[in-house]
Amino acid sequence: MKKTPFVTKEQIEEIKKTYPTPFHIYDEKGIRANAKAVKEAFAWNKGFKEYFAVKATPNPYLIQILREYGCGCDCSSMTELMLSKAIGAKGEDIMFSSNETPAEEYAYADKIGAIINLDDFTHIEFLEKILGKLPETLSCRYNPGGIFEFGNGIMDNPGDAKYGFTTEQLFEGFKILKAKGVKHFGIHAFLASNTVSNDYYPILAKQLFELAVQLEKETGADIQFINLSGGVGIPYKPEQEANDIYAIGEGVRKVYEEVLVPAGMGDVSIYTEMGRFMMAPYGHLITTAIHEKHTHKEYIGCDACAVNLMRPAMYGAYHHITVLGKEDAPCDHKYDVVGSLCENNDKFAIDRMLPEIEKGDVLAIHDTGAHGFAMGYNYNGKLKSAELLLKENGDVQLIRRAETPKDYFATFDGLDIYNKFEF
Repeated sequence: MKKTPFVTKEQIEEIKKTYPTPFHIYDEKGIRANAKAVKEAFAWNKGFKEYFAVKATPNPYLIQILREYGCGCDCSSMTELMLSKAIGAKGEDIMFSSNETPAEEYAYADKIGAIINLDDFTHIEFLEKILGKLPETLSCRYNPGGIFEFGNGIMDNPGDAKYGFTTEQLFEGFKILKAKGVKHFGIHAFLASNTVSNDYYPILAKQLFELAVQLEKETGADIQFINLSGGVGIPYKPEQEANDIYAIGEGVRKVYEEVLVPAGMGDVSIYTEMGRFMMAPYGHLITTAIHEKHTHKEYIGCDACAVNLMRPAMYGAYHHITVLGKEDAPCDHKYDVVGSLCENNDKFAIDRMLPEIEKGDVLAIHDTGAHGFAMGYNYNGKLKSAELLLKENGDVQLIRRAETPKDYFATFDGLDIYNKFEF
């Protein structure tokens, strides 16, 4: 799959006159087209809802675009719950899928009417003590353990994951919850990350649908929804083939009709909570080459660093890089593309073949629309960048300003550090 940036060198040069690099920029047109496709792919299910994983891209301007296509918000913390409520998400538009959850966060989730997705068997008693009475609707996260794999070799290891109920705990938990007054149930599972395959959701769905039939039969629980969660990935590398959301939706539909409909469960709603698939391809980190270094290797030093995009440093993750204006030039130079942190893993690319890069060239780092800005931090006193939205009409909107030194010093209550410096 060819990696083509959604911005040109000319556009970025104009934007830089107002907003200096580095910055994250998002493509409104792409976000909308993708959200529309997801909605259409699962339109066969009357109750379908995509709960966007707020942790992936916690920007209210972008989440509001998704809400226009019926998306809810999947939250994992108090501040994500607060953000979702502030932009108008109400009650069952919010799914609270957290782990090791503080009592006050469960209390707040219940207060605003969010659907609580319990991560652990022991949280049944914990939640009841906090609320006094359990909500009428509750979801439970399932972890079958072992290795999850399928035909093309994509696999993950749920047995090593800290999340979810075991099979035995899930059955026992449903019985306890039903006895304590819970009337409506949901099942949630996340068994593999960033799968680039149309088979993942249908295979996961079959496993969860069969589980749901057995749970309803043995516990008498009214299962209202099954949450396939995230895991649908994107092709970070050019040689990878993109997922086809319509094929994925059709695959889930077939399994739904094979398993749930004959069991009299044809009214169960399907939920998803994708973050990466919904947003990642529609974001670029834009950075300028400001240094070159010729030592044991050839280095290009950028004005961005791992503060702006942590995935390569944290996971060794691949992000494609386009040198804007040199899209058709031969990739005949080998570089490490690096940032300025005092950490040797602060590298966006290692031994990457790229066109010759000169100081002042602008690089577009692809697929940063999810888990990009969101994973930023302030190590070395680095400040987080601005976020911009490229509107459908070509205009650019500032949707989060860049941090300033004043922001960095603001939490030192009682110490007026910032005003002691001259800038």
